[in-house]
Amino acid sequence: MKRYNSIVHHVTTTTSSLRLFRCVLLFVLLVEQTTNALVKLPTNKTIPAILVFGDSIVDAGNNDYITTTLARCNYPPYGIDFDDGIPTGRFSNGKVPTDIIAEEFGIKPSIPAYLDPKLKPEDLLTGVTFASGGAGYVPFTSQISGGISLSQQLKLFEEYIDKLKEMVGEERTKLIIENSLFMVVCGSNDITNTYFGLPSVQRQYDVASFTSLMAYHARSFAQKLHEYGARRIQVFGAPPLGCVPSQRTVAGGPTRNCVAKFNDAAKLYNAKLFANLDSLSRILRDKTLIYIDIYDSILDIILHPQQYGFEVVDRGCCGTGLIEVAVLCNNFTADVCPKRYDYVFWDSFHPTEKTYRIMAAKYFEKVLNKI
Repeated sequence: MKRYNSIVHHVTTTTSSLRLFRCVLLFVLLVEQTTNALVKLPTNKTIPAILVFGDSIVDAGNNDYITTTLARCNYPPYGIDFDDGIPTGRFSNGKVPTDIIAEEFGIKPSIPAYLDPKLKPEDLLTGVTFASGGAGYVPFTSQISGGISLSQQLKLFEEYIDKLKEMVGEERTKLIIENSLFMVVCGSNDITNTYFGLPSVQRQYDVASFTSLMAYHARSFAQKLHEYGARRIQVFGAPPLGCVPSQRTVAGGPTRNCVAKFNDAAKLYNAKLFANLDSLSRILRDKTLIYIDIYDSILDIILHPQQYGFEVVDRGCCGTGLIEVAVLCNNFTADVCPKRYDYVFWDSFHPTEKTYRIMAAKYFEKVLNKI
């Protein structure tokens, strides 16, 4: 945590106020949750919180509070469709997938960033995201981007556990961790930015060995979460990375088709990730450690956009939609498309909230009975 001594991320409460919150929150935990859940869990199952790790797909603004990266988006037009149109650091025009999943479960409207200095103590009870734009499974992926690595996200999670214990005690903390839904969304940066972005990495690894390295680190991370007491762990596979607008522009040629080598790497990694998680699940005898396949679902949207109500799939809504992402997608140099709901992608890499909502619906169809 030495690197983060200067980060403003502690919830600003005094010892006496923590004691008061503990009493109040213990009462809150005993009453029925008033948020209307749109998705019903199986009988006798509850999810007190959603805890998120990963990259920009599920970063809700953690990168806004670190000084080591330029991968942040706390400025317009990001967040144009979020609450009151305020940019929060989410790499989207609105909500990100874990926000929507929390909303559909009736847990809360969105998952806040753990490092947000405005984070409320009660938010800890229902979930936060530790994710960081630019993070990857392979350690040097996060080093390149300056984002919060997965090992550092685990350190923040340790701090989170300590705060929970102060608020509600050790026994209740244990119950929250055991019953919460842990979601890990990572790997895209490893493939696009590190492997295909750095010739030095390609000289050291071929695609097969690099994707094996990724799967190894993903399995190791899931195992560490399990050691912390997590019993509902979902690790998401990689999407079809060769079909995002930025890759079509860079490597797709004049026709800007999907790039096979990126997609092939993603599929190979997904197969290895599934095998690694399945093996770990058998060793741990934990059937709630599962792999979530999103590749085919997203590819179907990209290949058949009109079936989902989209008109534009080969460029993002921001600017030309070809290269604008993060600092290049801004109100000064990049216009916003007039009909965001027509676009699969918001910027040249990240989907729109509409796309995420379709993906969330597909997610619930696949995994609701496994939670």
